[in-house]
Amino acid sequence: MLLDQLANTEGSLLENVELIDVLNQIKTKSKEVNEKLREAREKTIEINDKRENFRPVAARGAVLYFCVVEMSFVNWMYNTSLQQFLDLFDYGIDFSPKSNFIKDRVHNITQCLTYKVYRYINRGLYERDKTTFKLMMSTKILIKDGKLTQADVGLFLKMGAGVDDSNKIFPWMDSTQWNNLKALSKHKFANEHSMFFKEL
Repeated sequence: MLLDQLANTEGSLLENVELIDVLNQIKTKSKEVNEKLREAREKTIEINDKRENFRPVAARGAVLYFCVVEMSFVNWMYNTSLQQFLDLFDYGIDFSPKSNFIKDRVHNITQCLTYKVYRYINRGLYERDKTTFKLMMSTKILIKDGKLTQADVGLFLKMGAGVDDSNKIFPWMDSTQWNNLKALSKHKFANEHSMFFKEL
């Protein structure tokens, strides 16, 4: 409308009443659009803040999903579909205890989800593989929470297998025990600033 008025106006632009009306309409619409954009930005920030509060639930879900998927490496019969896992995830959200506080709600969902996934998957495992699944879940959750590092888990699983120290000073100790002690004395645990067992 503005371009049409500008193109077809004859004489002074200031005397064209229709053009002034179009400019006023554009000004009003511009204010409305700017107000709606400001409200949309505020809503986006609010939604993002609320969504961030539930990020720990998504992180726990990812950890549990990869634990479930990796069990198929132990035995191919332990394959679980994504849809099965999503059903467990939804169950954790729907049936966890409600709370008015977001922090408590996130904790409840996380606990319910973890327990439901553990019980569901554990039910379908051979007895000999149940401990493996428990260990996988525990270590991956502790790593995600920052209480353990991958190096801590590696030390637990391999201990002194990667150390080859033939300078054993105690004849009564076997070389495997000596290598385990050497590995432990050189390891810095997750939250430690120094090697806790350095003087061992």
